Amino acid sequence: MTKTLKNMRKSTVLLLVLIGIAVAFVVYFQFYLGEKENEVNTEVVELIAKYNKSCPLNIQEGIRLDSVSLHEEKTVQYNLTLLNVAKETAEINVIQEEIRKSLLSTAKANTGLQVFRENDYTLNYSYSDKKKVFLFDVKILPDEYK
Repeated sequence: MTKTLKNMRKSTVLLLVLIGIAVAFVVYFQFYLGEKENEVNTEVVELIAKYNKSCPLNIQEGIRLDSVSLHEEKTVQYNLTLLNVAKETAEINVIQEEIRKSLLSTAKANTGLQVFRENDYTLNYSYSDKKKVFLFDVKILPDEYK
């Protein structure tokens, strides 16, 4: 009977040691991953601030970047104006589809978006017409541009 009791104590001690090691690993990795996420978030915030210093910026003929913002759930929003478009006369669906195609190919190749690609950020592009009237949003999910 004492042999069984000693075996139970050894098993209990071994189990407690294994649980302690597991908890130590969890705490370590939570701290490590939390630090990495904070570093990435700082990098993203600095990048967005850099973009905004240049705004408004004509990024191509007829398109102006007005501002960039960081939203919850790893979403970056670009606010743009189509300088030669008025909502009342525009074929919005056609414009939106063409812009979406262009944005997808650009997002995949643009090295400036590397930090967003590596960290699964959603890219949201919000377009307004020349009178600042909202036209449409284009949302690009991480799996679409990796």
